Amino acid sequence: MEEIGKVAAIAVAGALCALVVRKTAPEVGLVLALTAGLVLLSLALGAVEGVRDLMDVLAGTAGLSPAVLSPVIKTVGIAILTRVTAEVCRDAGEGGIAAFAETAGAAMALSVAVPLLRAVLETVTGLLW
Repeated sequence: MEEIGKVAAIAVAGALCALVVRKTAPEVGLVLALTAGLVLLSLALGAVEGVRDLMDVLAGTAGLSPAVLSPVIKTVGIAILTRVTAEVCRDAGEGGIAAFAETAGAAMALSVAVPLLRAVLETVTGLLW
């Protein structure tokens, strides 16, 4: 619970600092916002590692191969990175680049999920025959 307090404090402080600085130096305000974002993401990585360990244990218990679990993890990572990238681009006033980043992220997530779709298709085909 204390971790979310740190995240909230850093987010609010970073946003306020960026807002104040943007009035005189928009580029520095963007750099401040990006720095705060990177600090927040580094704090979140600890939580993500715990979830990853739990998913590995659950996959082992359920008998799932890493080939099935890996695309799910990669797709979630792509979605998070795409969302952050698009928001940073929008914050910089580049809505068009943000839209392209979202489209590219969706295409990449789909391509990473192909092995999972193949595994599901093989499983369904195996059940039918």
